Amino acid sequence: MEAKRHYATVSEALTKLKEEGFTTDFNLEENCFVCQSGKFLPDQQEIVDIYRYEGNSDPGDEAVVYAIQSDTGVKGVFVNGYGISADRDAEAFINSIPIRK
Repeated sequence: MEAKRHYATVSEALTKLKEEGFTTDFNLEENCFVCQSGKFLPDQQEIVDIYRYEGNSDPGDEAVVYAIQSDTGVKGVFVNGYGISADRDAEAFINSIPIRK
């Protein structure tokens, strides 16, 4: 999947996605995303966009921003580290979510 647009920083991506209705912050708990609207398993959501950022001088600054929509219409974001900074459990969970074509 190609990103529809590019944002210079993670914070810019989060701000712009929020303007597009991705207002929920998804958190990973026991193999599902949770938020105020409930819990969502991988087959109850899809990845709409992915934005990857590499740290210019610090590998710890590498991150991936995922724009996600649930099958009930809840739109939100999830941010994970990238490369050596990645949360491997979160990465495995994200890889089980279908990507919008």
